[in-house]
Amino acid sequence: MVDKLFEKSITKQFEFDEEVASVFDDMLNRSVPYYKQMQQLTIDFALKFLEENDKVYDLGCSTASTLIELSKHCNKKLNLVGIDNSQAMLNRATNKCRAFGVDIDLINADMHRVDLHGAKLIISNYTLQFIRPLLREKLVKKIYDALSENGIFIFSEKVISSHKVLNKHCIDEYYAFKKNQGYSEFEIAQKREALENVLIPYTQEENLQMIKDAGFSHCEVIFKWVNFATFIAIK
Repeated sequence: MVDKLFEKSITKQFEFDEEVASVFDDMLNRSVPYYKQMQQLTIDFALKFLEENDKVYDLGCSTASTLIELSKHCNKKLNLVGIDNSQAMLNRATNKCRAFGVDIDLINADMHRVDLHGAKLIISNYTLQFIRPLLREKLVKKIYDALSENGIFIFSEKVISSHKVLNKHCIDEYYAFKKNQGYSEFEIAQKREALENVLIPYTQEENLQMIKDAGFSHCEVIFKWVNFATFIAIK
């Protein structure tokens, strides 16, 4: 379905409910610059590290599109696990997995509480930014502890600039992108208001420091467009 959620005045903060889930795939493709390219890059890098029977977790898997694409491109047997706290998202993920004939263990759970044992790869695309900073740091440490030696953490985040002028230019560029995707100025303003204090982005440097503090041996940016970045961290 086409994302038209913010054509009307908002009445609540943004949440991943049934209404959002119904248009989420379209929302991602039109709201996140180069989302498909980022997803493919995530898969390409993942395939360089994965071996037969490795376990892969996707935290905040939403409709499971990344895990489905990973399964389609990988010629090895993988244990794929998608975790999300939105049952509405997982209902759509279940239907998509069935349609594509992909075996993914989908779990409705709080990612702070779920067991991530035996992971070779953990993916988190545009998920950490929705977690309060204190809990975010703890979750990244949990991810580090759950990964096997030389395990990989690939994550994408909206980022902000510590330079006030550049940050404004980044926001302006992003708004221009959304307008080119067919969103009206009213829709853009409505969504921004709905996400206020729900989506809390870090700077690129803060993300790198968080990864270092968790214990990862290396982390770097493998993709960036203005205020969107994809990172890969190695245990």
